[in-house]
Amino acid sequence: MANSIYRASILQSYSQLLFQPCLSNKHCVPKKTNLLCFASSQLNPARSEVSFCIGTHLIPHPNKVERGGEDAFFVSNFKGGVIAVADGVSGWAEQNVDPSLFSKEIMANASSLVGNLEVVNYDPQILIRKAHAATCSKGSATAIVAMLERNGTMKVASVGDCGLRVIRKGQIIFSTTPQEHYFDCPYQLSSELVGQTYLDAVVSSVELVEGDTIVMGSDGLFDNVFDGEIVSTLAAHSDVVEAAKALAKLASNHSLDSRFDSPYTIEARSKGLDVPFWKKILGMKLTGGKLDDITVIVGQVVSSAASPQPT
Repeated sequence: MANSIYRASILQSYSQLLFQPCLSNKHCVPKKTNLLCFASSQLNPARSEVSFCIGTHLIPHPNKVERGGEDAFFVSNFKGGVIAVADGVSGWAEQNVDPSLFSKEIMANASSLVGNLEVVNYDPQILIRKAHAATCSKGSATAIVAMLERNGTMKVASVGDCGLRVIRKGQIIFSTTPQEHYFDCPYQLSSELVGQTYLDAVVSSVELVEGDTIVMGSDGLFDNVFDGEIVSTLAAHSDVVEAAKALAKLASNHSLDSRFDSPYTIEARSKGLDVPFWKKILGMKLTGGKLDDITVIVGQVVSSAASPQPT
């Protein structure tokens, strides 16, 4: 959840084809042939040379549980697999606009378009372009999309501060870099002309191999959990669903801990935002996690022989 609307951030989880319904009915809303789902789920990837085996988990901001939060995501088993997250900008609430509507709609549009090769050409930047153009809701959101080719090439496009890490043999070999205008005001796709577009996306390509693990999330994850904690949590959970749940829970626990020196507060201090001078004299400093919606997607790269098949 970014706080600031850039002027000069609804889908719960959309899936296609073989993606299974989530366990909690209150988080499942069917729409056409797709499924909206916020709860933890696992994706059975289609046969391919390599593909994703996916686990997801979302924990809404403590004050936004009834509405399901303002994050949105979808997963698809098209080709090697597609994963995406959007984070609605909370500042729109000050204008009586539901910040979740934009993020949900842009992910719904992306889910509907991802399999259309003539329109999207299996390109994450084009998918962002088309999904953004089709979104009518007022608001803005950060967004990230990753697409895995069957040959192991993963293409990533990101606007703002949703993030992605690639972990291989206990080491992070790739990380996305957040884009922001200033602290807590990330780049964002918007209903307004002043926002960013697909042309502002950071586009990357990474060669993946069997056994690699992908962690994608909203800033609610990366603002509260250090990269080292991500690696150690993955090492403790071989199941992708349990890994996603454990990472989301860790982020949530840190966000509620006023004594935890989080990535968010460390960055805030680096930007000159800290406690008043008189508190510094007493040895105090700005600490604490960041209350936010937390979306986590964990993907393991598996071979076609190892991929679980739908029953």
